Amino acid sequence: QVQLVESGGGLVQAGGSLRLSCAASGRFLSISSMAWYRQAPGKQRNLVATITSTGSTNYADSVKGRFTISRDNAKNTVYLQMNSLKPEDTAVYYCNADVFWAVSRYVNYWGQGTQVTVSS
Repeated sequence: QVQLVESGGGLVQAGGSLRLSCAASGRFLSISSMAWYRQAPGKQRNLVATITSTGSTNYADSVKGRFTISRDNAKNTVYLQMNSLKPEDTAVYYCNADVFWAVSRYVNYWGQGTQVTVSS
């Protein structure tokens, strides 16, 4: 069984910064793409940023230039550095990963989510 455990959420004032972490644990072969999503109250879950196993990244337009996704493959951990936070960034942030349990066999996992609240 694989678990993704997020941490680092909290309450911050507009203009502030937070760093989210998501660590994968359990028995698996490797992790390919990792990503962060977010879901605001009453809205659908949306992609925030992705990173491949080789470090290629992609961002939603709304966070470009403010958020940075990174990963430590040795620790099976993905990070999201969030700067210049805005009230509209308030949401539950979810970690997502494609975890290979065998060659060419993978399962997509979600973390439990961590709340980020930005006050104006």
